[in-house]
Amino acid sequence: MSEPITVYYDGLCGLCSKEINHYRKIAPAGRFDWADIATDATRCSELGVSQARALEVIHVRDSDGTVYTGVAAFAVMWEALPRWGWLAVVARLPLMRQFAEWLYRQFARWRFNRLGHCQLAAADERRSDGA
Repeated sequence: MSEPITVYYDGLCGLCSKEINHYRKIAPAGRFDWADIATDATRCSELGVSQARALEVIHVRDSDGTVYTGVAAFAVMWEALPRWGWLAVVARLPLMRQFAEWLYRQFARWRFNRLGHCQLAAADERRSDGA
């Protein structure tokens, strides 16, 4: 069996957790490694980014080790979930991909700016960059 797909998600975000918990329920056993980077920042080192950067948008590492963010990350997950593969195909269509990515980035920015733990991670990053 190949390496699991690793999903790096914000477990302190209510909406994010609800969505990921749904995927966890329907995912084939052993297919995913679910990494809550809000409560375990050490997993961010696997991505080579700070916790703040990882919290900004969803990250997924596929079984080959390639890292995807945003809508492309969701497409990797959807492709591996039963009955969700069609959404991955739609999300990868050229115009749909661009629109969905723009929409997701708007949402992600709004979400990041309103969640206290994301702002704390960003402040920690600024402090360590200034040190």
